[in-house]
Amino acid sequence: MSASELSELTLLELASKLGKRELSSVEATSACLARTEEVDPKIKAFLRVDARGALAAAEASDSRRKRNASAGLLDGVPIGLKDIFLTEGLETTCGSRILEGFVPPYDATVVKLLKEAGLPILGKLNQDEFAMGSSTEGSAFFPSRNPWDLERTPGGSSGGSAAAVAAREVFGALGTDTGGSIRQPAALTNTVGLKPTYGRVSRFGVIAFASSLDQVGPIARTVGDATALLQILAVHDPRDSTSARLPAPDYLRELEGGVAGMKLGVPREYFVEGMDPEVEKAVRAAAQAFEKLGATIVDVSLPHTKYALATYYLIAPAEASSNLARYDGVRYGLRAKSAKSLREMYFQTRAAGFGPEVKRRIMLGTYALSAGYYDAYYLKAQKVRTLIRQDFTAAFEKVDAILSPTSPTPAFKLGEKLDDPLAMYLVDVFTLPCNLAGLPGMSLPCGFTRAGLPIGLQILGKHFDEARVLRIGRAFEREHDFHRRRPPL
Repeated sequence: MSASELSELTLLELASKLGKRELSSVEATSACLARTEEVDPKIKAFLRVDARGALAAAEASDSRRKRNASAGLLDGVPIGLKDIFLTEGLETTCGSRILEGFVPPYDATVVKLLKEAGLPILGKLNQDEFAMGSSTEGSAFFPSRNPWDLERTPGGSSGGSAAAVAAREVFGALGTDTGGSIRQPAALTNTVGLKPTYGRVSRFGVIAFASSLDQVGPIARTVGDATALLQILAVHDPRDSTSARLPAPDYLRELEGGVAGMKLGVPREYFVEGMDPEVEKAVRAAAQAFEKLGATIVDVSLPHTKYALATYYLIAPAEASSNLARYDGVRYGLRAKSAKSLREMYFQTRAAGFGPEVKRRIMLGTYALSAGYYDAYYLKAQKVRTLIRQDFTAAFEKVDAILSPTSPTPAFKLGEKLDDPLAMYLVDVFTLPCNLAGLPGMSLPCGFTRAGLPIGLQILGKHFDEARVLRIGRAFEREHDFHRRRPPL
């Protein structure tokens, strides 16, 4: 099998061939490295490639396979990591100059789980700085590009992860989702992105943006691939106080159950003025497809959706303001060299190290938490957050899951929204309510525009009901070939 043919395999197809010893992990990893060398100068998905480490892990995997001592189903499958995960011995910057040169002394829990499962890690993938953005244009280093149109964004903040998967540089990747940062780039790149329930996957060793919203999840080419990665990650971690003690089911075993008899809700508030008509048409066609598969489509209402954007942009910046206070030049990362006092060092380090979007959100969050404004802004936002969560609870009394667009538009051009922060924030209008409510959500391919740009369908489920979300997505995927199309690189 040629390197080109090998790179077209899905993650589970590769795992099967590795298990049968039809291919080696070294061959697969070498193919990924060759593909990355070929296309990444155009895509710019990677911040750094760890060829030596990945090949060493691949050799160890092949050795285990020869001894019939496989570490698991995905042993030997190469994967990439968003640059937000602490990775022992490998520079981790979170897309920011303030952490340039920082090499963590230990692994994040999810990185440790992947290594224990035998997956070679090819390197660290580009992102918006501290995960604050929707286009990777907020990266301190360079923007990533969408493999479907190099003039357009792959989305963000996990844009590098989605671009690498879409461009066949890796078989899967991990991202984080604080307001849509896995699902939105997945929708824009024709990949599958899963945000698990808050607490399902450990956040220990994940550089924090907004601690009550952040969640780790996979980006892959198929629902099955994302399911296999979730199976590795969904483990209780005592080092994360928000990690749920609820055991994970066998997600792969439940994947092919279909949707017959299910009730799927379509919220009227998620079809708004200004959204791209081709996106609406594709998502409504997807809902009709589920009816043909035996599901019942039900109109539902989530009345507080109109407050979600404002609520999110008070809570997330407030938590970011607190989390990012640790980057002061004292312990690690960038330190201003010309400062003559501690106060000057703080000012100069943070001024030089943080980009404009991060500074904007720190200032907004600090203001919302300041004396005299806490009750009026942050506390009020938390109360509205409760109302948004109650909307979902009421809707899920009538339906098993909810269908909606992932993004109101297909991928937009790089630079198009860069000078208009509000326009940039609006691209997450359909994804961030899920984070406010702590629900699981997934985006999967459901069509293309006339210009050939991907469109994503979002499936939202009840708390800790990832199995059903994945099952619904798989039922749609079985009947369509959108996920099999490759970008015209």
